[in-house]
Amino acid sequence: MLQQRAWHKSAKHKRLQIKRFRLHGWGKIPHRRNTNNLSTKILGDVDNIRYLCTDMSRLIDNIADFLVENGFELSFQIRHDFDVIVTRTLDGRHTKVILPLEISARAIEEAEAESENAEYAIRMIKREAGYPLIITEDRWRSQRQMMEARLLAHLELFSQAYARNCEVRRIEKAEAQEFLNRNHSYGYAACKYRYGLFLKRHTGHIAAEMGFPIGSGMTEGKIGMTEGKLIAVATFSNARKWIKGGKEIRSYEWTRYASLPDLRVSGGMGKMLKAFIKEVQPDDIMSYADLEWSEGEVYERLGFEAETRKEPVTFTIDPQTWERTAIRRSPVKPGMTEEKPGMTEGDNVIPDPIGDLFFRNFGSRKFRLKLTDYK
Repeated sequence: MLQQRAWHKSAKHKRLQIKRFRLHGWGKIPHRRNTNNLSTKILGDVDNIRYLCTDMSRLIDNIADFLVENGFELSFQIRHDFDVIVTRTLDGRHTKVILPLEISARAIEEAEAESENAEYAIRMIKREAGYPLIITEDRWRSQRQMMEARLLAHLELFSQAYARNCEVRRIEKAEAQEFLNRNHSYGYAACKYRYGLFLKRHTGHIAAEMGFPIGSGMTEGKIGMTEGKLIAVATFSNARKWIKGGKEIRSYEWTRYASLPDLRVSGGMGKMLKAFIKEVQPDDIMSYADLEWSEGEVYERLGFEAETRKEPVTFTIDPQTWERTAIRRSPVKPGMTEEKPGMTEGDNVIPDPIGDLFFRNFGSRKFRLKLTDYK
């Protein structure tokens, strides 16, 4: 059952809500009944328009409704000036904090300030309850099915597959491109090596085994998933070479990894990494963890070591399609622009500032796996 939370009475919060209603063009909003136990308040007349201020934004409402439809109990809280959803995993053992982030900035400076505030909240929430699940408005609107499945998987509602029941094969560009464009938040990126993980035997749906309802967010993680189905893709760059201690070092970037969004492949990343190492024999492999998704613990479990943090990237957001376009600060090379996290050389984004919304992400962490002893 949804629990009503206390109204946040700060002037800052009220101004923010007013700005949101103006921004999205909702205009004169009729007072609505207190549905789903979400409280509402009228702020008063603003520029001769009566604005309704709810204690939940539209984004957080959408997420909450989706979770309730899938059988989860939740509560709304304010953590460090941000509205969050607090719920528990399917088995009830773990508390999870979901941090919805609306995109409302009309200028780069405003986006940077909002990002800094969100980063502070993320750090504090991490100390209290672990790294939150961050859901940005543009991702929710433009990649809704993927985000819904990811949200359910985060709460332990997913299909399960084991790497021992799968096989790794090289795949063609078209197959990798189609899969990653559907299942990776940044889509396909230029690469040299492409691997697919194919199912040999499926073990069933965890939710079904526990008698839990499967909601509309589930995409392909159904019971009886067919053998031979492509369930994950990993891609790697060509070698970058340099000399260390008189020895040539060949370094590769792990550019992309994605599985079906409602499927957890236990050991899948490790199996695909081993296949690449066996075939190519690299001296080292580096990759990035996008902090909008996680801090990259999975890389550490695979033997990678954290090195540096890459600076945040600012994007324009097209309010019609909710697609991101990276904004460069200064050219990296003539004709080139700043890279997105995880992108390789040649994949730089040439921004076309058609969007009138801005968002700055939280940067990324760089990880490296050394397979040859060098300094």
